[in-house]
Amino acid sequence: MSCPVRSKHTRSTIELRKLALAPREEHDAIRARRQLQETEQWRRHYATRAGVEGTLAQGLRRCGLPRSRYIGLSKTCPQYVLTAAALNLIRTDAWLTGTPLTSARTSRLSRLRPA
Repeated sequence: MSCPVRSKHTRSTIELRKLALAPREEHDAIRARRQLQETEQWRRHYATRAGVEGTLAQGLRRCGLPRSRYIGLSKTCPQYVLTAAALNLIRTDAWLTGTPLTSARTSRLSRLRPA
């Protein structure tokens, strides 16, 4: 079925558009999860996860965490233990000197905006 005033509200050449809806159970589960995310308990839990993610990201950037120089668990395990110790020293030094670990990143679009 075609809209008689279609040319007034779109320039698309595609005649029919389809709207896909998720099954009711899936939609209800997503809605319930989003409501849960508004609670203070969930925010505290997520803050813990965000801290862990930040530590992993710092290990990735500063110490090449996902790469191992060695083959075999007997050699890679000490490397990861030493990497964790190095991250602890880096973070302790930053805490003692008052140096922020990272600065907030600015998107490319935000950098284009005049000050």
